[in-house]
Amino acid sequence: MSRAHADLPLHYGQVPAWLYTRMGKLGVAIVEAVVMEYGKNALLQRMSDPFWFQSLGAVLGMDWHSSGITTSVMGALKQTVNQRSKELGIYICGGKGKHSRETPNELIRIAEATGLDGDALVRNSRLAAKVDNTAIQDGYQIYLHSFIVTDDGEWAVIQQGMNDANSMARRYHWHSSSIKSFVEEPHTAIHGHNEGLIINLTDKHADTTRQGVVQVTKENPQAILQEVRKLILPRHHEVQTKDVDLKRLGSVLAVAHERGITDVENLLLLEGVGPRTLQSLVLVSEVIHGTPSRFEDPARYSFAHGGKDGHPFPVPTKVYDEAIAILDNSIRKAKMGDSDKNEAIKNLHKAAMRIEQDFVPNNNFDQLIQKERNESWKYGGRTVFGKAKPPKEPKQKPDDNQLKLF
Repeated sequence: MSRAHADLPLHYGQVPAWLYTRMGKLGVAIVEAVVMEYGKNALLQRMSDPFWFQSLGAVLGMDWHSSGITTSVMGALKQTVNQRSKELGIYICGGKGKHSRETPNELIRIAEATGLDGDALVRNSRLAAKVDNTAIQDGYQIYLHSFIVTDDGEWAVIQQGMNDANSMARRYHWHSSSIKSFVEEPHTAIHGHNEGLIINLTDKHADTTRQGVVQVTKENPQAILQEVRKLILPRHHEVQTKDVDLKRLGSVLAVAHERGITDVENLLLLEGVGPRTLQSLVLVSEVIHGTPSRFEDPARYSFAHGGKDGHPFPVPTKVYDEAIAILDNSIRKAKMGDSDKNEAIKNLHKAAMRIEQDFVPNNNFDQLIQKERNESWKYGGRTVFGKAKPPKEPKQKPDDNQLKLF
């Protein structure tokens, strides 16, 4: 993969402490699960995929399509992952605003502790920032720079730029193993809207320009950027049917809520886990173990833990806490040699994929969201606006069959 891109509507405001703390706990558990199962470089590959990263943010309870995912996810991960860097072999530097300017100092300290070449890491960090701010002039000013490095010296960069004129953000992804040159198509992904004509000195066709032509050639971004994976998210805040692969979502709900139609053996070791928590775990399982093609509809992952602004529904804090505890417990047992529960969680997304083959969704998507909202209070539902409350009794209760996607 040489390039990809994604655009995000700008969102402002703070993530509430009750959500930020949970994001850090579930985020580090997902990081540990990926590293334990697939290795450190596999984590960097996922971080450099804009679809996976957006799906991670959604499963952590952030607004599924907003620019705030980048800042909040990287901030929460930096706080929790860095507490266990020696154990995981993963270090996260930089961040938003003034934190990005601390990246060189942080990298030097990491180099001193690990024996890595600190000067080379600092140079890579600065070059990545220069390329996205100067060599690519697309109207987006970089305000966030996160540098993720392993104790093996592999690294990834996630940067985000802001365009005040159109109230959009653009996210840039890098992965060291994919870079052959800093000045010719170095990105794994650029996440942003087509803004028309831009200047891109990293395009492979700009070689002549880079060698000395002062007047930069301007071409359509579709030809210039050569994106392989492109994620362009809408401005609307609510989750709509067009944002979700209903076949995939329905199979997730079938695994969680219809035990009789899936392989019971996959679920035996998760005995006692309620259907709502199981729904979250199926989606968490896919974030950890799924292949790149599974992340083309990031909005689907918001059905794990909702969103802080209430879209598609309030964050079910009780479910969130139970999912964290179950994942933490499975990782702890796997490290002690008992991998049964870890395998059970891994098998959840496999069960959903098997059901998906013959699954035919219906048209009850809006009713499904309303059901989640109506029951949110039972699961400790919260948003930035407050705690969820029981709904007023409807005059006529809907048929249960209207509340299913299957």
